[in-house]
Amino acid sequence: MRSYNLYHYCIPVDSQLILRNRFLKKREGLLVQVKCGENEGWGEIAPLPEFSQETLEQAQRQTIDWLKKWDQARSCDEKLPLKDDELYPSVAFGLSCALAEMKHELGSQGNYQVAPLCYGDPDELYEPLSQMIGEKVAKIKVGMYEANRDGLIADMLLEAIPDLHLRLDANRSWTPTKAAMFAKYIKPAYRSRIQFLEEPCKTRDESRQFAEEFGIAIAWDESVREPDFVVQAEPHVAAIVIKPTLVGSLEKCVKLIEQAHACGLKAVISSSIESSFGLTQLARIAQQYTPNTVPGLDTLDLMAYQIVRTWQGSTLPVIDLDSTFIVKVAI
Repeated sequence: MRSYNLYHYCIPVDSQLILRNRFLKKREGLLVQVKCGENEGWGEIAPLPEFSQETLEQAQRQTIDWLKKWDQARSCDEKLPLKDDELYPSVAFGLSCALAEMKHELGSQGNYQVAPLCYGDPDELYEPLSQMIGEKVAKIKVGMYEANRDGLIADMLLEAIPDLHLRLDANRSWTPTKAAMFAKYIKPAYRSRIQFLEEPCKTRDESRQFAEEFGIAIAWDESVREPDFVVQAEPHVAAIVIKPTLVGSLEKCVKLIEQAHACGLKAVISSSIESSFGLTQLARIAQQYTPNTVPGLDTLDLMAYQIVRTWQGSTLPVIDLDSTFIVKVAI
């Protein structure tokens, strides 16, 4: 016998968080529960404002429609296919996680390592890096200030911490001229320790030209979600960044991971500012499918609370399903 529940959460976030052209003062999403017999599974559906193609209202309506159809099946063995071309990415991902949990296909162990976000002070990195197992990786957001400033900071960090590798995220913010200005401040001897720079320029071709000219590895992020994107080995391309909430079902994400590994590329599971609930599932996916790669799941500190499931080591207060921040959706 099948059953389901849907919950809406709304929690405060850091009031200074800017997503493209707007402040994000709260994070909203859905928690979906599916049950079949004695088995149950959960997933989080949380479209990211300014990035997702769907609104939360659209995602909720589509989720309810899918759950009603799923509930009509006669037995637990009867399947209702999750089609990425028919569902919004956040809906496909959340539902696929719930089904995977219910069928015991999602591992219980998580990769809770994070690449700490640094703003320029090496002293901030020594403690978190000392706790990391394997590669010592930190992340810097670039492109928000002057390119030469970003280059100076990256170069200084690489000089101060000899075993440090950096991930840089530019969000397609630079012209080729500004990207070149950044690169010129990175000493050639340090450039190989930039693990990758995510999409430095506005187009893929400009990013490729930048990487070839300066010998700095790049990664595809926004490109992964574009219809014409094909995972393939290319000179100076080191990784693809997969944000499942923006990409689609777990099956689609796993396929991208397998394609990347077949091409010799890293596949990095990354967050779309999900709650602690969603982040713990992303950590489990990262452990199961990319066990040797530090995922990009460092966004929990933006939240005021954790929801239901807790992130390993976090001291943020936890709220349960009976909290005023979580409301059961009437279906």
